[in-house]
Amino acid sequence: MMHVSRMPFQPRKSLKIYRTPRAASKGCREMARPLVLVPTMGALHRGHAALIDRARSLAGANGSVVVSIFVNPAQFGPSEDLSRYPHSFEADRALCAEHGADAIFHPDPAHMYPEGYSTWVDEASVSKGLCGSARPGHFRGVCTVVLKLFQIVAPGAAVFGLKDFQQCMVLRRMARDLNSPVRMEFVETAREADGLALSSRNSYLSAEERKQAVVLRQALLLGRAAWKGGERKASAIRRIVRRTIDGASLANVDYIDIVDADTLVPVRIAARQFVIAVAVFFGSTRLIDNIWIH
Repeated sequence: MMHVSRMPFQPRKSLKIYRTPRAASKGCREMARPLVLVPTMGALHRGHAALIDRARSLAGANGSVVVSIFVNPAQFGPSEDLSRYPHSFEADRALCAEHGADAIFHPDPAHMYPEGYSTWVDEASVSKGLCGSARPGHFRGVCTVVLKLFQIVAPGAAVFGLKDFQQCMVLRRMARDLNSPVRMEFVETAREADGLALSSRNSYLSAEERKQAVVLRQALLLGRAAWKGGERKASAIRRIVRRTIDGASLANVDYIDIVDADTLVPVRIAARQFVIAVAVFFGSTRLIDNIWIH
């Protein structure tokens, strides 16, 4: 389990809140450099705290950390959980202040996507499989909002969590292809004591679903153990992962894939630098997790 260390920076007593892109752009221009952005959708937990801690470390005592809190409607499909996505702004503000953020950008959707909005960013390679196949249009929404945040905040660096491994690789490719000057920083997945990856969606789980959800981490570790034991056929590793997850009665597999860590193309032989990625439903709650073997 990754432990969130306390940074040697003082909590911020005065935290600026920006509600519009114009206000955020103006405010961020006046903030001390280096400026580091942590994009989030709110409902912050210890995993987000680890991202803010990393941002604070990158910015240093004299730099600035901005956390965006925006539940981005463009990355949700018509049958997905936008309407019930958790909102906890006051708790989020307290966590941001405690971990040394200087400002929060918390716009309304109408400010980010005003009437007549028609411009989108679509990465067409790394986003194809995994969640890109399961959630059409999802990464178009992710790329669009993150590039907009880069334009509004103008950070020198941005911090993302590797629980969403595909998202990290898609955004890295977008930044490279569009010549973004923003440095992309990725942080290991924060977990509960029993191994479940921290996620805002964990709050949707019933007590029994939460109990069974630990099977995701168990399955991934068994897949890695098989590889360490000499197994190189992706199909064999996938069967081990699948068999383990199928042992949980409430688990409904969306996908189990073994992909190249850079291109996210499925591999037949798991030689080096690959990721075992899973998406599994428990009831109506879809959880993702992965293990990066490198």
